[in-house]
Amino acid sequence: MTFQKRKDGESFEQMYKKFKRNFKRSGTLQEVKEHEHFTPPSDAKKEKRKRAQRATRSQQREDELS
Repeated sequence: MTFQKRKDGESFEQMYKKFKRNFKRSGTLQEVKEHEHFTPPSDAKKEKRKRAQRATRSQQREDELS
């Protein structure tokens, strides 16, 4: 669980902004979204392969431009 203590003289908005940033960095929301629906192992492997191919193509394009 992510929490943020309020420091002396710190406004609620500042504290809330820090909380949101820490919450996003912790990956809690992403993890909840991933477990929201069951993903069969075969689909997970396909998605992982797709991401790897996309990253490879992106890297190749970047290398060609350099």
